[in-house]
Amino acid sequence: MIAHNVKWVISQQKQTECMTCILVIEDEDLIRESLEDLLSLEGYEVITAENGGIGVNLARQRHPDLILCDVKMPILNGYEVLEQVRQDKNLSTVPFLFLTSIADRRSTRRSMALGADDYLEKPCTKDELLEAIAVRLCRQQTIEHRVQEKMEALRTSITLSLPHELQTPLSGIMGLSELMTMQSEELLPSEVHEYAEGIHQSADRLHRLIQNYLLYSRLIVMKSQGQTRFSSTYPCNSQMIISKLVDRKAKLCDRLEDLELDLAEFDLAISSEDLTKIAEELIDNAFKYSRKGSKVGLSSQVTDNAWIFKIQDYGRGMTDNQIADIGAFIQFERQLYEQQGLGLGLSLAETLVKFYGGNIDIQSQKNLGTNVCISIPL
Repeated sequence: MIAHNVKWVISQQKQTECMTCILVIEDEDLIRESLEDLLSLEGYEVITAENGGIGVNLARQRHPDLILCDVKMPILNGYEVLEQVRQDKNLSTVPFLFLTSIADRRSTRRSMALGADDYLEKPCTKDELLEAIAVRLCRQQTIEHRVQEKMEALRTSITLSLPHELQTPLSGIMGLSELMTMQSEELLPSEVHEYAEGIHQSADRLHRLIQNYLLYSRLIVMKSQGQTRFSSTYPCNSQMIISKLVDRKAKLCDRLEDLELDLAEFDLAISSEDLTKIAEELIDNAFKYSRKGSKVGLSSQVTDNAWIFKIQDYGRGMTDNQIADIGAFIQFERQLYEQQGLGLGLSLAETLVKFYGGNIDIQSQKNLGTNVCISIPL
């Protein structure tokens, strides 16, 4: 059955428009040439290198679909080749198989720790080699398919949300300002105030959307440049910041009676702007996805090692799959429920928490509510 599956996978690969490219790095001429002949007959495009240095250069030039590599070689040994390949962002996910005569547990463990996908002992049979290659290529195709699904979901989410989120507040600003202009001589002071309040609310919504996008973009750029930690030399009063914020949000949503607060007084080593943004996004979600009349609880405590902040609501909740798929620009069930924003809030809060060395844990049940727990080390 395995041999049949391997042959089917290989036959499917032969039918693709571009041949699967395998890089063979082997210093023994006879073995290298034998592998090249065998894999070529099976329909693969094969490129070869006689040492690790040439192999790394070829990998960077050709971007093979799979690398088959010996361990004991001149210039760079197999472990050094693997380290350099995994450090290259263009090659970091390429399946990497060791083919070597070194057969001990320590070598196997080292290979896997460095990121190897498989470890074949010399000599191995033709079927063993082809099966290992087919399995790794299939797994890679599955991963790439999953990535494509996520990208398609992301594109769909942006397509659904972006026009609405930009057009709605802009329409409010333009429409109300136009009415004020047309009726300027007739409007009473109370009506001017009402129109101005509507314009301000629309502008505030648009401003928050833009600020969230700019902040998230800045954090992503910082991560790409290797900066992954923040530190604050000016601690903030966490109790005061969160109390004022949740009181204001609850008033806007007419949810003051739903609040349950138990906040410890503590000066947290985090900027007040970042704590405000983290709490704001989580509090907004708790009110947004729960009904008026259901409780929303906020609590904080200080342990020997961390500041713990929890938000509990009893609203719509999320499935395990939705929690696993949380990310920027991802919204769930937007076609069923009206919701503001681009799906940046939770992802933005999570990213900021991690920049302070903290963790965020989300526990949720569909239609029963969500519990978010943040832990920031002291």
